[in-house]
Amino acid sequence: MAAIASFLRAVTYRGREGQIAWMLHRVTGIGVFFFLALHIADIFLMAFGPEVFNALLFFYHQFLFKLSIVFGLYPAALYHGLNGLRVVIIDFWPDMGKRQALVWRIQIMLFALIYIPSAIVMIRSMFFSH
Repeated sequence: MAAIASFLRAVTYRGREGQIAWMLHRVTGIGVFFFLALHIADIFLMAFGPEVFNALLFFYHQFLFKLSIVFGLYPAALYHGLNGLRVVIIDFWPDMGKRQALVWRIQIMLFALIYIPSAIVMIRSMFFSH
């Protein structure tokens, strides 16, 4: 029993950067999974003919769906990918585990540097493309 308690103490985060990164990685992974499942399902509808597929296509042209891509799917996929790279860095360079909070903060800065300009471009194309 003491060995199990010791193991749980060793693998439990203490609510700081590691816990936040862990939780966001799971949540963004689930979100990306559900979008991919929807995408696979709608591509499957092509097997029933273009009428069936085109009947669902209106959904993707809705303004709220486009906003959900810019403020939902895209940042989730970007965060999930960057955090995956952070985990790989920590796995390959074990000393980085001691600096994981710093590495996560760098990851968040990279996220902001990539996401903000590209989201602005996407939003501009939504409003000013016509």
